[in-house]
Amino acid sequence: MSRREPRSRERIIIGAADLIRRRGLAGSTVRDLAAHSGAPLGSTYHYFPRGKQQLAAEAVRFAGDLVTRVLERELQAGPVAGLRAFLALWRQTVIDSDFGAGCPVLAVAVEEPPREGDPEAITAAAEVFTRWEGLLAASLRERGTAPGDAARLATLIVAAVEGTVAMCRAKRDIQPLDDVAAQLEILLDAAAAK
Repeated sequence: MSRREPRSRERIIIGAADLIRRRGLAGSTVRDLAAHSGAPLGSTYHYFPRGKQQLAAEAVRFAGDLVTRVLERELQAGPVAGLRAFLALWRQTVIDSDFGAGCPVLAVAVEEPPREGDPEAITAAAEVFTRWEGLLAASLRERGTAPGDAARLATLIVAAVEGTVAMCRAKRDIQPLDDVAAQLEILLDAAAAK
């Protein structure tokens, strides 16, 4: 993001992503999301007329895009570099927040869908996870991993890292992420050796 001050809509999305990664979607009202971003409630409804699901979907896409850009850049050096960057990003998030924040994509994905209306936020989370898996799988295929193996390994990486971030928060300990990182690197090395 540039050094300019984010516009009102962007500020609301950034604030929503931050609150969702800390509190989850069910634990956040539109009023909470607006207040956390410093925006008036009326502005929030102006930019997100469909309400909480629309705002949460945009917040998930925003967070997903940030991680995607890191993955795209680092995967140019190969799957291990991408994995390390992915892990480092979540490691920093968990530590910098004193175990108070995780991934807003996961936070939304584990929520119960709304009783009525389109589950926009969950749909956005599925899209983000699919994009991350696709990037990792493509990098693995480029290094000679069979397509099916690459897809399964990419899914394992995303699931393991996301799940481990939740474990770290619950345990208030970063060790699970470090342990998973070591094991995933072994798997990537083995996949490249095939």
